[in-house]
Amino acid sequence: MPSTREHLRAGVVIPAHPLALTERRTLDEKRQRALTRYYVDAGAGGIAVGVHTTQFAIRDSRYGLYRPVLELAAETVAETIARSSRRPFVKVAGLCGHTVQAMSEAQIASALGYDVGLLSLGDWQREDERELLLHCREVGEVMPLFGFYLQPAVGGRVLSYAFWRELAEMPNVWAIKIAPFNRYQTIDVIRAVTDAGRDDIALYTGNDDNIVVDLLTPFSVTIRGEPAVRWIDGGLLGQWACWTRTAVQLLERVKAQRAAGVLDARWLTEAAALTDANGAIFDVAHAFRGCIPGIHEVLRRQGLLSGTWCLDPHEQLSPGQAEEIDRVYRTYPGLEDDAFVAEHLERWLS
Repeated sequence: MPSTREHLRAGVVIPAHPLALTERRTLDEKRQRALTRYYVDAGAGGIAVGVHTTQFAIRDSRYGLYRPVLELAAETVAETIARSSRRPFVKVAGLCGHTVQAMSEAQIASALGYDVGLLSLGDWQREDERELLLHCREVGEVMPLFGFYLQPAVGGRVLSYAFWRELAEMPNVWAIKIAPFNRYQTIDVIRAVTDAGRDDIALYTGNDDNIVVDLLTPFSVTIRGEPAVRWIDGGLLGQWACWTRTAVQLLERVKAQRAAGVLDARWLTEAAALTDANGAIFDVAHAFRGCIPGIHEVLRRQGLLSGTWCLDPHEQLSPGQAEEIDRVYRTYPGLEDDAFVAEHLERWLS
């Protein structure tokens, strides 16, 4: 069986795990487990828990859900994998805040058996990049890191090529999620990693607006002085928190297309369809305000969730968002995996 690092580098689907809540906004453990079982059985190669899609508020002392939610996911993964054929499965823990908080979360995640920490720099808005790099080094001493380029529209910041180059030189960086929603900045990360000679760092798209093109682009790079081609290996995406079985099939087809070496123009049509669907689910029309409820709405329609509730009662579907999701369902029926979910839902909820 390949190591976790080899598994990541091979390229897999990693859904960003949502938070299942009751109408009273308490943790719905039955449906939380059902979601995890869905991702494993859909063929995902891992899950990311404690990330934006899981809702950052789980860290709030009012809820105290960070450890319980990570623990529940880890237990459910172990049980589900044990019942089926054993295979590699990476557990990614979201790490947030300044150094003391991020290190504390890394210690919790590591103790619960998580493999790597997705390190958000959203709280570092004004500090010099040198301070950010020191932070990354310190957290990386606790557990391996999954770097994260978060788009400024949802709390990230623009980071230089030099930042990513130095981060790529840290031996405990295993992967990077590239999610600036910006082509220039996406290429900065790929250049930085390859210029550092790190062909062992897995590259994952988080650009929900450009998933297919990211995965199908052969980037011309130089690795240790030699010309080479670098691919983005897989995806760690909120978009893949729903319709996950279809996402797994998509990545399988992408890998086959890469091997064939000739790009069929129909891929561009498929790329545009997925981007349009993401626009509805992530509520681009309202600056992403309804992105988490949008994911919840798809999962609710499939029966995996009983509602779209978030910890923040003001976080709801935006006006017209449900109708946009209706339109996406009508226009792109090949994107959903409703039949797969219906076949297994009763067992996942048991």
